[in-house]
Amino acid sequence: MSKIAIVTDSNSGITQAMGEELGVYVIPMPFYINGELFFEDISLSQEEFYQKLGEDAEISTSQPSPGDVMDLWEKLLKEYDEIVHIPMSSGLSSTCENAISLSMEYDEKVQVVNNQRISVTQEQSVKDALVLRDAGKSAKEIKEILEKEKYESTIYITVDTLKYLKKGGRITAAAAALGTVLNLKPVLTVQGDKLDAFSKVRGLKAAKRTMLKAIEHDIEERFKGKEDQLILGMAYTGNEEAAQEWKEEIQKKFPQYELTSAPLSLSVACHIGPGSLAITCTKKVSL
Repeated sequence: MSKIAIVTDSNSGITQAMGEELGVYVIPMPFYINGELFFEDISLSQEEFYQKLGEDAEISTSQPSPGDVMDLWEKLLKEYDEIVHIPMSSGLSSTCENAISLSMEYDEKVQVVNNQRISVTQEQSVKDALVLRDAGKSAKEIKEILEKEKYESTIYITVDTLKYLKKGGRITAAAAALGTVLNLKPVLTVQGDKLDAFSKVRGLKAAKRTMLKAIEHDIEERFKGKEDQLILGMAYTGNEEAAQEWKEEIQKKFPQYELTSAPLSLSVACHIGPGSLAITCTKKVSL
């Protein structure tokens, strides 16, 4: 049985400490803040990031340099026979395509998984990869199984402020101004490879109701017959108190499901701002 290393990036929400605990390798995502380079969870903590965001610092997301990625792969291939590399969704960043191009030079020893995941759903893919590896699957088989199941996941997000959607050009200044006056809360969804509008409601309570209803519908329709393989996730940006409250509401609505929780990765937080709340549903891999 070949020895396989599992690699992901910090968009999965897996911290360096969690990576060590799980036995996976986490590439930190780079950010430029006012022109200075930082690395998520290495030289930039969640707290520092939100402080800078609140100060209206100029923040832009970047992607791991090819040199850094290849250095890690080469180091790992001295110890392992193969690598399964799970980056964030190709629809949300070019990190995945770049990793696929780089992997061509490694004679199939590096298998890059393009399974359209981000945050807690990407974290679940990493955990699935560990299960498959321990069951004796090869790197290529793990990639094929994860890609086959890429749409077995759903995410709904609501934002606290429209400021960052306006800043990123996702909504116009006029729509942001009107939405703020009317207390409109957009509910966004990630289905596969892109972030889309799902619904627009007035107030946070209505946004939460909309998200819970959407997940309930997905469980009853999309995931029908797979209920025993589902895992729910709660994710948030910045506000831990609001996140805890949201987590309790999800548990109350769906007490029969396992629920994981984690902060949303900083590259997502850049585009939606602090105070955002999300709910996810993902089917765990079955052997």
